[in-house]
Amino acid sequence: MFTKLLPTLIFIAAIGSGVVGGVFFAFSNFVMPALARLPVPGGIAAMNSINITVITPTFMTALFGTGLLCLVLIAAAIIGWSQSGSYWLLAGAVIYLIGNPIVTMVFNVPLNDALAVVDPASAEGAAVWANHLSQWVMWNHVRTITAIVAMACFILALL
Repeated sequence: MFTKLLPTLIFIAAIGSGVVGGVFFAFSNFVMPALARLPVPGGIAAMNSINITVITPTFMTALFGTGLLCLVLIAAAIIGWSQSGSYWLLAGAVIYLIGNPIVTMVFNVPLNDALAVVDPASAEGAAVWANHLSQWVMWNHVRTITAIVAMACFILALL
């Protein structure tokens, strides 16, 4: 029965990776550059608002639900290693899991937390914002690329 369900789970992981990668792609390519053009207090306020607003069941399910699904897919790839597409399945699941939920929790969330407590009008606020713009965006590029690569791996696993 699980064998019949596996292609559907891989398809869902591909869709989840694509959705998450698309969100992060948008941030890397135009949201963060637009926020960087604002005066520091406005940029910080906008980013803090986004960081609160993004915590929705829909986006959390896409980001972390896909990560949980990847744990199942890692097990399926290992158990069915001799099956066609297992390498791509394992690669996609590991790449997504490390590059998205783990990078988010280890790098992006702490940067967001630091931004949330700083006085936007202070010199410290300006320094934290400058660091945020370089470090957060760099890690967001990692999330973007790994989500897209994971999606491609999932598609290849289905072929």
